[in-house]
Amino acid sequence: MVDEPFADGMELPEFRANTGVWPEATKAKWDAWRSMPHARLWTASEWSFALDSLELAAEYHRTGETRFATELRNREKVLGTTLDYRRALRIRYIKPAAVTPSGVADMMDYRDL
Repeated sequence: MVDEPFADGMELPEFRANTGVWPEATKAKWDAWRSMPHARLWTASEWSFALDSLELAAEYHRTGETRFATELRNREKVLGTTLDYRRALRIRYIKPAAVTPSGVADMMDYRDL
């Protein structure tokens, strides 16, 4: 997966499922999740799971109660939100291909022969 932010991630709904407002920390978390490079592979079910997970994050941010933290951490692992979680899921980001100097062969051109 090329290490470039995903620009077309799902927008955050205006209101939470309970018609409440999103805490600022939760909005920031959503912006980070929706722009992860591997989010471009998500289908409707993954986006739904991510939104459900965000509801847990909102409750944690709103109340500070740690009872939400364990489930949130488990869901973040499934979503691959950190380097360790991505490593466990075997998701690897690579840098975009650099321009090679003229006259030098790019080995990527011979990868799938």
